[in-house]
Amino acid sequence: MEETGEEPPTSAVLLDHCHFSQIIFNNVEKFYIPGGDITCHYTLTQHFIPRRKDWIGIFRVGWKTTREYYTFMWATLPADLNSKSSLQQQVQFKAYYLPKDDEYYQFCYVDQDGVVRGASVPFQFRPESEEDILVVTTQGEVEEIEQLNKELRQQNQELKDNCVSLQKQNSDMHAELQKTQELQERLESLTEINKTLEQKVNVLNEENKSLKVQKGCWETELLQFKVQNQNVASENEKICVRLKTTLDHLDQLQEQISIQEKEMEKLSQGDRDKTEQLEHLKKENEQLLLSLTKQREHQQKLEQTVEEMKQKETASTRKHQELTNQISDLMKRLDENKFFYQELQREKTRVEGEKDLLQKENQKLLCYVCEKSDSKLLSNPAPVQEALEENTGLIFGNPYSATQDIHVPSLPSIKKCPICHGVFPDDVEETVFQQHLQTHILDCPYCDEVFSEAERQVYDDHVFCHSL
Repeated sequence: MEETGEEPPTSAVLLDHCHFSQIIFNNVEKFYIPGGDITCHYTLTQHFIPRRKDWIGIFRVGWKTTREYYTFMWATLPADLNSKSSLQQQVQFKAYYLPKDDEYYQFCYVDQDGVVRGASVPFQFRPESEEDILVVTTQGEVEEIEQLNKELRQQNQELKDNCVSLQKQNSDMHAELQKTQELQERLESLTEINKTLEQKVNVLNEENKSLKVQKGCWETELLQFKVQNQNVASENEKICVRLKTTLDHLDQLQEQISIQEKEMEKLSQGDRDKTEQLEHLKKENEQLLLSLTKQREHQQKLEQTVEEMKQKETASTRKHQELTNQISDLMKRLDENKFFYQELQREKTRVEGEKDLLQKENQKLLCYVCEKSDSKLLSNPAPVQEALEENTGLIFGNPYSATQDIHVPSLPSIKKCPICHGVFPDDVEETVFQQHLQTHILDCPYCDEVFSEAERQVYDDHVFCHSL
């Protein structure tokens, strides 16, 4: 057997359940000479996929299960199943592990499940001799050989049938494989869409949080306006009730006047003697008319008060709208100030870095000049003094002089644009400077988003998303 003590995987599967057509053994001799190593050549068919625990065993002819192997070798695992060279494999059996008798044996390929996938023609282990030319067999051996041939023909027919069924299974498996690949591609596309949707959901959640904060502020202001509106509405209802009562009283007075006029007509037609009572009634009628005019004047005043209340309500709604507009303007200005502050901070850090570098370089140059020209300056100070007098017109003085006092004249203060680095004098009007900064800022016409001039493409995409 093989040098390792590990046993190969076997099973009690009978011959009827084996598939001998998936492995084809090539160049199998009729007999092998004892005492020498033998090489087993075999071919992997396209319907078979080898695995790590597959093995090739030598079985005595007439075996029933894969446990009856005499010796075995582990099958080599090909590197690439698509190449034709990988389908041709071989294993070598050492002479020490081979059978020593002259019985008939055959190679069998067994997979890691213990199922036989291929079998070779029978062969013997015996020495080569010249007497092998004439073979004498008995009638029993002839019958055994015929029976063996008959079994082999049956196995061959079964192998052909199995090959047809395997080809059909292979086509079905290819169709299923294509379907699985299509499903895999669809799954990948859906995962990518899901990732983009999750990113959009995160962005929307952040925007929703900021909107909730703004909504809380607006809701408090709206509650205040609602309370004011309710107070105005309650006063309006009270006025309406009063107006209704006055109108009812007016109707009653009109009904009384009509009744009295009818009575006056009856009295004038029936009795002329009651002229004094009629005059008295006329006086009462005049008083009623006066009261009626007063009631009408009072009604007009009430209507004027209702109209004033309506005007106050419209003014409150206008004020609410103005407050909301002021809030949105303040939010925009806050965003702009934040953006300007960030740009100024970046410019400040950059200028400070440049300032530190210039100071370090100036210090190095001064040290270098001091070391190189110390002796020359001490021996002959007159030329140095003349050079100092000649270089008094320089703004920063002579950086190569080690003895002079560096005098920096006061420069005029300037304003610098944090975006385009444009320079403005300090006495420039603030409105001009703000208008210049506004040219670098892009405001979204649909929302409160603010973009810089460098983000022109992002701004165009943002506006296009609003127009969808």
